[in-house]
Amino acid sequence: MKIIFLGTNGWYDTDTGNAICTLIDSKDCYIILDAGNGIHKVDRYIKENKPVFLFLSHFHLDHIVGLHILIKFKFSSLKIIGQPGTISTINEFLTDKYSVPLSKLPYKTEVIDVDEGWHNEPVKFQCLKLVHVSQCFGYRLELENKIISYCIDTGFCEHAVELSRSADLLISECAFFGDINPQWPHLNPELAAKLAFESEVKKLFLTHFDAAVYQTIKKRNDAERIAKKIFRNTIAARDNKFVIL
Repeated sequence: MKIIFLGTNGWYDTDTGNAICTLIDSKDCYIILDAGNGIHKVDRYIKENKPVFLFLSHFHLDHIVGLHILIKFKFSSLKIIGQPGTISTINEFLTDKYSVPLSKLPYKTEVIDVDEGWHNEPVKFQCLKLVHVSQCFGYRLELENKIISYCIDTGFCEHAVELSRSADLLISECAFFGDINPQWPHLNPELAAKLAFESEVKKLFLTHFDAAVYQTIKKRNDAERIAKKIFRNTIAARDNKFVIL
């Protein structure tokens, strides 16, 4: 199983990366985590005739703006999964006024609202609310006897720990560097590493670096170095880099 980081920025695109999007290439399906502008590169990697599942954490634009280029792809099928309200939000966003509606895409699409808890379709996963200014879901995915935790746009919280418990890979946000802002919940390197340490994960990848804060790759390297003091097996993600599980 391969995890490819297509977009590792939060907020907007810069020379250091596109807005947030991660692709999981598993044996039976492709899973896309969030649809920031990094999603435009997904057809470089989706080559097999496997179903595609897109999990959305929430509806801030840097996580859904890439939906407007779904017409670009030639998927075998697409299911979009998200918190209650995902169906109505996508139907509002993907209209002729702004983009191409799902009904006009050249492949079968379906949008599914899910509640907190465990689900067995389309894959086995758990979703829980995280701590953010708008409702945001984190995910725990079980694939090929591996556990992947995805905690993006959140402050440190017990639900993030629960989703990450003993995971093979934690994909964690790292929007802040240094001081945090309680009015705008996100993590910094220390808190992301604390989450990995308390959850007893095997590997931590930092992503969703605030574009205004992390203006250079060096700053990401600094974040990685700081996090490693707390959780040694930490890597700062880069666009177009991947990890094999």
